[in-house]
Amino acid sequence: MTKRKEKWSAGVTEGSDALDLEQDVFTLDDPREIAASLKRSAERSDRRKAEPFRSAMSMLTFYINRAGSNLPDKRKKVLEQAKNELRVLFGRETASDKG
Repeated sequence: MTKRKEKWSAGVTEGSDALDLEQDVFTLDDPREIAASLKRSAERSDRRKAEPFRSAMSMLTFYINRAGSNLPDKRKKVLEQAKNELRVLFGRETASDKG
């Protein structure tokens, strides 16, 4: 039998040198919970090279981009909303700016 090959992007997401992500963070249904988890991971990391906001946003964007057309519209909408929540949590945008 052949061993199922893991995609390289899954390896990056799971074993990022910048962040130790909480398990199943990208499967959460609440954008605020996703953002809060990424924020915690970014602030705890002592291996990241960028500021916490940038590291968290980069990981979220990487996940969205790598999933590409395989990401259902509903899931993509939740993840895109998580970007806005990240901005709010890091003080980059006020709640009223979210539109």
